[in-house]
Order: sequence, then structure tokens, then C-alpha cells
Amino acid sequence: MRILIVEDEAAIVRFLERGLAAHGHQLVSADNGEEGARLAADESVELVLLDISLPQLDGHRVLERIRAERPTLPVLMLTARDDVKNKVSALNAGADDYLTKPFAFEELLARLHALTRRSDQPQSSRIESGDLRVDLLSRQVWRADKKIELSSREFALLEYFMRHPGQVLSRQQILSAIWDYAFDPGSNVVDVYVRYLRRKIDLPGEQSCIATVRGVGYRFEPPAG
Repeated sequence: MRILIVEDEAAIVRFLERGLAAHGHQLVSADNGEEGARLAADESVELVLLDISLPQLDGHRVLERIRAERPTLPVLMLTARDDVKNKVSALNAGADDYLTKPFAFEELLARLHALTRRSDQPQSSRIESGDLRVDLLSRQVWRADKKIELSSREFALLEYFMRHPGQVLSRQQILSAIWDYAFDPGSNVVDVYVRYLRRKIDLPGEQSCIATVRGVGYRFEPPAG
């Protein structure tokens, strides 16, 4: 999904870009309201993370412009203001949701998934690679017609691989995306969970969908249709 970040705090933008890119999203950003409103008009943008306190044009004005041009575009407001008046004002102006800074990245992801469901974008709710299908709403997985039961961590790992087909992903990249950035880099947890996942999604006698790249990490190779 292509996400527009309209935020003037560089540290927050870096945090969002790093985390969202790790989950397969494409990012574009603006550090002022005028530029944010202009970029939001681009039809390739599928969701907006919009700060309220912005230079040139505040978040409420940006939201007004977005709603005038793209009334169904999902918008999640980000702000340090935690009073009811500002929340109600943002929602009444057309925001789809509201998140107060500082926030946990996991909560942001959950809210983005909820907005995606609400905006009725079926292409964002399902990932398919050959005969391997993942439904992000029900969190169910199938290989051909066989349903596969995965733990929450296995599911997150598979989703990450499927969002980056053909890319070599280092163990540290995977740790950062699926666990957290403070996780012990010397841990073998990635290798352990890749083994778990292979046992469940691979077909007997066939090459694994998750190839080992010696000395680096792993690469997801989509199975045949």
C-alpha cells in the first residue's frame, strides 16, 4: 500500500518510514501542509497519516482539501494533543481515526489494517503468490485448497516474506520487522521460525518457498500457480 506521511518532525517520519517499509508499504512524505495536500491528490496514494500541527497549513485545513478532492481516502490523524475537543474536531472534519503521540508501532499497524478494511480495498486484504494465499482480515492461510494453521508470529513472518518476493532479506531485517529493533541480534529465533514455517507451507518433495541465502538470510520464492 502507498502511504503518505504528512509530518514535520523528522524523527517521527524516519520511525514511520522504517517500520512501514519493513511491512512492505511504499512511503512518500511531506513536512508541511501545503505539500501534503498536493501529494494527497495523487490517486496512487492509498492512505494518509496526517499530523495536526503543521507549518504553512495545519492538519485540519489539509483534511478539508483531501475530503474535497478524495472523500473516500482513508486518513489517520497523528497529534500530541490528547484532549477530547481536538479528537472530536478531527473526526467531525472527516478523519477516519485518531492516534495520539507517542504511540506504539503495533497499535498504528492495527489501526491501518482497520482503516484498510473499512475502505473496502480487497487488494489490500489478501496476498497471493502462486497457490499460496493469505487473508489479512481473517488471518487464514491456504496452500492450494489446504488450510494451514499458523501462530501469530508465523503469520507475520509469512506476510513479510510474501510482501517482499524475490528479495534477499537479512536476519536483522527480519528481526526488526517481526520482532523489534532491540531484539538480541545474536538470537537464532529467525532460523527457528523459518523452519517452523517451511514445515507448514512447503509441499513434500518440492523445493522450499523460502530459500536460504548463505551468510545473508532468506529469499521468498513464490510457488507455482
